[in-house]
Amino acid sequence: MKMLRTIRLDPSDAFVFTRAAEPGEWAIAGTFLFWERPVETLLGKERAAFRSGLLGIGSFGWSTLATIVEITSDERNAAVEQLAQRLRAECGAPDLIAARAAAEAEIAYAMELAEPPVGTLVAIHRSVENDEITERFRTLLPGTDDRHGRVFDFIEEPDDIFDEKVDLLGLMKENPAR
Repeated sequence: MKMLRTIRLDPSDAFVFTRAAEPGEWAIAGTFLFWERPVETLLGKERAAFRSGLLGIGSFGWSTLATIVEITSDERNAAVEQLAQRLRAECGAPDLIAARAAAEAEIAYAMELAEPPVGTLVAIHRSVENDEITERFRTLLPGTDDRHGRVFDFIEEPDDIFDEKVDLLGLMKENPAR
């Protein structure tokens, strides 16, 4: 079985969202948190969460990315229970039975999203179309995208091709406004 787990590649989630998920939390889409809220009332960090947040069930915080990982039956059951408790505390589920049913459905959906290979990164984009929330998911498979697989390439060049010298003080004198 596979599931989504939050991942943080840089510290931006802590600035983008009101509450950022901790790396390594089980993740779900979390779109249900926006069902009763008119999108036009969402501002700033709440709007960012609407547009691109995956919900970490431990913190009920948001993550821009999740990664697909293996999950055991025991871990899945614990995730359902943890989410049920959160749904009761944070969302006002009427009782634990209703909360567990909703948690089961959310975890099942997240597991469907985890169909690609382990290690795949997953991102969400939400929008409103025809008065309904639409979710689009994007994936990036590890090691399969030559254009985006590495941010930097280091190419060894012979020393003799770099004989240029730059006079930074001279440049500053020429353009004092900079």
